[in-house]
Amino acid sequence: MRAFVVTGPGEAGPADVPEPVAGVGEVVVDVERAGVCGTDVEFFTGEMQYLADGHASYPLRLGHEWCGTVSGVGPGVHPAWIGRRVTGDTMLGCGECRRCRAGHQHVCETRQEVGIRGGRAGALAEKLAVPVRSLHELGGLDPMAGALVEPGGNACRAARAAAGERVLVLGPGTIGLLTALFLRAAGSEVHLVGATPWSVEFARGLGFPAATTVPDPPFDAVVDATNDPAAPALAAELVEPAGRIVYIGLAGKASLLDTRLVALKDVTAVGVLSGSPGLPDAIDAYAGEDVDPRPLVAATVGLDEVAAVLGGKRPDGAGAGPKIHVDPRW
Repeated sequence: MRAFVVTGPGEAGPADVPEPVAGVGEVVVDVERAGVCGTDVEFFTGEMQYLADGHASYPLRLGHEWCGTVSGVGPGVHPAWIGRRVTGDTMLGCGECRRCRAGHQHVCETRQEVGIRGGRAGALAEKLAVPVRSLHELGGLDPMAGALVEPGGNACRAARAAAGERVLVLGPGTIGLLTALFLRAAGSEVHLVGATPWSVEFARGLGFPAATTVPDPPFDAVVDATNDPAAPALAAELVEPAGRIVYIGLAGKASLLDTRLVALKDVTAVGVLSGSPGLPDAIDAYAGEDVDPRPLVAATVGLDEVAAVLGGKRPDGAGAGPKIHVDPRW
């Protein structure tokens, strides 16, 4: 089959690889759609911290936002799974440690991450093998929405943690916009701040107040969905006393945060690593049309165009949204 393989910083492209075989407790999925994420860009450039920490190494196969149809099952998996349209959890815990037993498999010390960590091949390929325990059924969701469930799970968790009457979201990228959509569906008044005029304009097109400068407070909660190392401190300054800060963006270097400000304002700070606990709620929100993530997708490309996208090129004819999807069958 064809898959997108990264062999080193800036070195990547489609390659012929063996088709996956479902192991014990696994299924094989025919991939319909996969999303390109900022994490994928960091692997392409060589900046991803997992490379330095030894959690990942080249060559690797990216893709952790995906949907598809189960086409094969391994030993111990009921054949009734064949033909079901699914997406899957990125985080694959060991299932035995203290964290996994407590329901926190997404922070398991020895976890694999699909397309990211521990050598688990990703979904920028025609086929993908994953544990059946990681699957979530999509029902009638179309491929575009199905491949947005994983980032939607992250955003759903961030929105739940930031619940408030008036919320500020820093960073109108995919996660920031999805978080804003979930917050609005829950009844919050949401404002967005972006670094570029085009991102602000796109957020306004979704019906949000948005600007390149911070609007007047108060903010019951502030969500940092940026990669700006100055944003965490700014969020602490802007949030109301007794409010909530949600950190879901990651900067390329360490951020400085004066915890005296957090303590003296009696602020609750929440970090969100994974969409794992939010995946079912994201599917329900999409299926019930409380949240429609599809306007965020600017274009869908084939495997041959992925390297250019990771290098920063917008596909010809792309819309204004921040997300690029891949159909690996093209």
